Amino acid sequence: MTDDAEAEILSTPHTEPATIEVAAESSQRQRFPNSALTATVAASVVVVDQLTKRWALSELADRGPIHVIWTLQWNLTRNSGMAFSRAQGIGPFIGIAALLVIVWLAWTSRMLTSRVTSVAAGLVAGGALGNLVDRVFRGDKILHGSVVDFIDFQWFPIFNVADMAIDIGGAMFVVWTLFAARRARPA
Repeated sequence: MTDDAEAEILSTPHTEPATIEVAAESSQRQRFPNSALTATVAASVVVVDQLTKRWALSELADRGPIHVIWTLQWNLTRNSGMAFSRAQGIGPFIGIAALLVIVWLAWTSRMLTSRVTSVAAGLVAGGALGNLVDRVFRGDKILHGSVVDFIDFQWFPIFNVADMAIDIGGAMFVVWTLFAARRARPA
């Protein structure tokens, strides 16, 4: 073997191109965890939530419930309390709690490594932010606004898209935690 050929072999990396791409992607994930996914999901939830609430306010105001299918109906209500219309009038405290949850999820989303938990965090944060927007902008004073609810099954409290996102995100966290604990257990 000539010296030139030996130098070329020694200078050529022995790593496959696919391995290099995987290593680069893994490095990229470590530098930029799924926080962008969390933010995108959260922003999407807020947009859909606010658009549906705007629709509900324009189409359902001054009308009775509108039957959709089975027990589902559109029924416009406002909630100045917490979930299931409990504790009416404590909106400012709930707004502050929602803001703390949003900040905490934004902070911790930088450390999430699973796409499932990133989506779950985005759903919860987006839902909390969607309802917080109502509390901030749909009242006479800051944080004294009422949340717009309009999805009514008649056998369950009336809710909105933000509430659905919070519930689905919370359920995703629980299921992921249960399966993660099962995977971590030795066989």
